Amino acid sequence: MCVWSYVGHIWVEARIGREDGGKWVEVKALVDTGATLTVLPRRLAEELGLRPTGRSRVETGTGVIELERSRAIVEVMGRREVVPVLISDIIDKVLIGVTTLEVLELEADPVTGTLRERTLLLYTAF
Repeated sequence: MCVWSYVGHIWVEARIGREDGGKWVEVKALVDTGATLTVLPRRLAEELGLRPTGRSRVETGTGVIELERSRAIVEVMGRREVVPVLISDIIDKVLIGVTTLEVLELEADPVTGTLRERTLLLYTAF
């Protein structure tokens, strides 16, 4: 595992793959705790052969835009899962969103500037 932290930014080595596992790419990804879903640049989505499955409205710092959605396998720190991803024509790097972190049982540690393991939450009304 390799993690880089620069002034509040956490960068991680990640593998992104097609849902069928047929093609993989290794990337340096930025952990974005302000993003709900993981974001892939369109060129990477096309390289992997990801097909759009729908569209989502996304709130950004400059307003609301629509982005295509798909599904991909995301692997970080040896943890791998199929997750929903957004495909962007604007963003040129992979952003790992909080939904992906939660599914992978990871969280950002702002003190150390790294990712750490976390447990999933399950609250019931027993």
